[in-house]
Amino acid sequence: MEALQESILKLQQMFTEKMDEYQSELQAACPSPNINSLKSDFSAFRSFIFTAIQALQQQVGLLAQQVDNIEMRSRRKMLLCHGLPELKGEDTSAVIKSIIVDQLKVADFSVESISKCHRMGRVSGDGKPRPILIKLRDINMRDKIWFAKTALKKSGITISEFLTKSRHVVFMAARDAFGVNKCFTQQGLIMVIGANGKRVRITTMDDLKKISVTADSPLKVTKEPTVTLPVKPVFTTKSRRAGIANKK
Repeated sequence: MEALQESILKLQQMFTEKMDEYQSELQAACPSPNINSLKSDFSAFRSFIFTAIQALQQQVGLLAQQVDNIEMRSRRKMLLCHGLPELKGEDTSAVIKSIIVDQLKVADFSVESISKCHRMGRVSGDGKPRPILIKLRDINMRDKIWFAKTALKKSGITISEFLTKSRHVVFMAARDAFGVNKCFTQQGLIMVIGANGKRVRITTMDDLKKISVTADSPLKVTKEPTVTLPVKPVFTTKSRRAGIANKK
């Protein structure tokens, strides 16, 4: 999806360059009725193409957001555990069970509560332990662990939601803009506390840009713009241009 968005952006840039080049040639040409009519047609065509590209960008953006929502829902039962030392030949399920039962005090948790459990990513050369992905069988058990994670404070171990790549980027950008204490996630949604103290749910960079950072600018979240398809332009035909020239 990102590759498609980049392709559309490159197409728009290439089209803009070519249209600017062609427009410069038209303006440099000797003025005549036919040239003036051609300029009008060119302007209408250019406007139509830009509107079409913008509509396409909006549609691709909406499609990407829908795919992201589906992927996030598929991760609803997943959590990431960070900061656990990585040992050769370790049993990650047993390690997670020890943390959840002994430190989080979730007494009814067992290894059988886990559907999938493994380290994420490649081994780094700096010795930093990889996070452990935990997929639970039951959503209620997942929520118990999530709400009990405050017991790990100052232990060096943290539990986070398994966000999609795009939402992770938005989350990190929100933390940079508003501060770590003003941003958190909840069921895959990014929650931001704005300057007026209100919580706002966001999932995209566009959502983040709509939130004010300072108290002088009230927090406002507007609706997403509706997608409108371009109207086909009406071009002047050659015979009509010839008629205009004869009249003049």
